[in-house]
Amino acid sequence: MKVAGIGFREAATAADLQAALALTGEHVDAVASIAEKAHAPAMQEFARSIGLPVIALREQDIAGEQTLTCSPRIKARFGTGSLAEAAALAGARHGVPGAKSRLLAPRVVTADGLATAAIAERLEP
Repeated sequence: MKVAGIGFREAATAADLQAALALTGEHVDAVASIAEKAHAPAMQEFARSIGLPVIALREQDIAGEQTLTCSPRIKARFGTGSLAEAAALAGARHGVPGAKSRLLAPRVVTADGLATAAIAERLEP
């Protein structure tokens, strides 16, 4: 299972999220983010437009997740270097006890800086 972790600023639109996913060049089975962002109108519209489920994660699901990239702002706020990468990794493992995940595409950022995406896949236990 491949999951796109999505991070975005409040001003982002569904089109911004689509642009971030497109930058990864990957096809995925689901999208994931922390609950606050997973339930945001832009994320819901984006997911509907591409026909994918949204995995809503708790902040503690991503805290401490080891990421390839690091934003000091995200590190201070969420305890991980990249919301998109951490959400992808945690989302790929979501609901499967003992599963592991690996990053396939590290965080990419849209040109306007409004959205980020990263891709991870589940490795079965």
